[in-house]
Amino acid sequence: MPTLFFTGFPGFLGSELLPRVLKRYPVEVTATCLIQSKFRTLAEERAHDLIKADPSLSDRIALVEGDITQPNLGLSGVGKLQEEAVEIFHLAAAYDLAVRRELAMRVNVDGTRHLLDFAQGCRKLTRLQYVSTCYVSGRYVGAFSERDLEKGQQFNNYYEETKYLAEVEVQRRMKAGLPATIYRPSIVVGDSSTGATQKYDGPYYVMQFLLRQASVAVMPVVGRAEHTRVNVVPRDFVVAAIAYLSGQKKSKGKVYQLCDPNAPTVAQMISILGRATGRNLVKVPLPAWLAKGAIEKGPGVYRLMKIPAQALDYFTQPTFYTCDNTLADLEGSGIRCPGFGEYASTLVSYMRQHPEVSAAAMV
Repeated sequence: MPTLFFTGFPGFLGSELLPRVLKRYPVEVTATCLIQSKFRTLAEERAHDLIKADPSLSDRIALVEGDITQPNLGLSGVGKLQEEAVEIFHLAAAYDLAVRRELAMRVNVDGTRHLLDFAQGCRKLTRLQYVSTCYVSGRYVGAFSERDLEKGQQFNNYYEETKYLAEVEVQRRMKAGLPATIYRPSIVVGDSSTGATQKYDGPYYVMQFLLRQASVAVMPVVGRAEHTRVNVVPRDFVVAAIAYLSGQKKSKGKVYQLCDPNAPTVAQMISILGRATGRNLVKVPLPAWLAKGAIEKGPGVYRLMKIPAQALDYFTQPTFYTCDNTLADLEGSGIRCPGFGEYASTLVSYMRQHPEVSAAAMV
C-alpha cells in the first residue's frame, strides 16, 4: 500500500502539514510518521485530534518508532517501508539556537544523511520534500537568494551551521539525481489567525519582556535598528505554502525561501510589538556586544530580561532574503505571507491566554 513518510511529527509544522498533504491523495494512501518513543503519547494525541477533526483520516495515520540518528532510521522493517514510500517529508531537526554542536551534528547532519540514504532506496519515490531554513545564510552580508548556499559565510550558532551542512548534502544528492524540493522558512511564529504556537521563542522573548513592565516600558535596542530587518513568518503561511508547492510538478528541483518579502526593520518590529502589547516604549540604544555581555555575565540581567543572548543575533543580522521562486510559484494560489503588523496582536493575545507554553524545543 503506498504511503507518505513523515519525520517531525508531532512537531509544530508537521502536525498541521500532514492532513493537508494526505488530502491530495486517494483514501488508500496512508501516512507513516517516524516518531521518537518519548513522544509517542503526544503523537497519539495529535493523530487522534486530526482524525476527530476530519474522520476521513481514520486508519490513514500510522506511527512507527525510530531514530533518524541511526542507520536505516533505527527501523527493523525498513525494506518494506522503502518499497511503499512514494513521497517523503523531512521536517525533523534540532530547532534550538543554544543546541550543543554534538547533538546538532547527530540530529541535523547525520539524521539528514540517514534520511537521504533511506530515500535513495525508495524505488517508487516521486519526491523528497526537505525543510531547511533561511539561516543557512549564517551572517552573510547582503541579499541571500534561493540560488545561494555555499558563500563562505560564518554562523551565529550550531543550529545554523548544521542546517547548512545538511542542506549542502541534500543539494549534492539532488545534483546526483534525487528528486527533491527544499523549503527555507525564516523565523516561524504562531498562526496568524489564531495565534496558536508550540513554543515561545524569537519575537516572543521581546513580547514577554514588554508585558512584564508597566505601561511605559524600557526597550534596549541593539545594532542598526533602522536598517537591519527581522524576517518572521506565521505557521499557517509556511504550512499552506509547503502543502501547495509540494503538489506542483514545477517545484521539483527548486529551493523556496518561505519568508516575508517585505520584512520589517528592527525599529519597525519594536514599534509593532509596543502597540501589540499596549506599551509606550522608551528606547535605549546599546551596542550588541554590550547587550550580549550583560545578559551572559551581568548579575541578574538575564533573570530580569529573560531574553537569551543568542536571540540578539537576529536583531543585528546583516542578511536579507529574497524569495523570487516562492512569489512566482505561489502566484494565483491565494497564498501570501501577511505582514508582521497584521497579526502581532493575535500572537500577543494567544500568549496572554496560554502561559503554560514554554520556549523548549522538541529534541
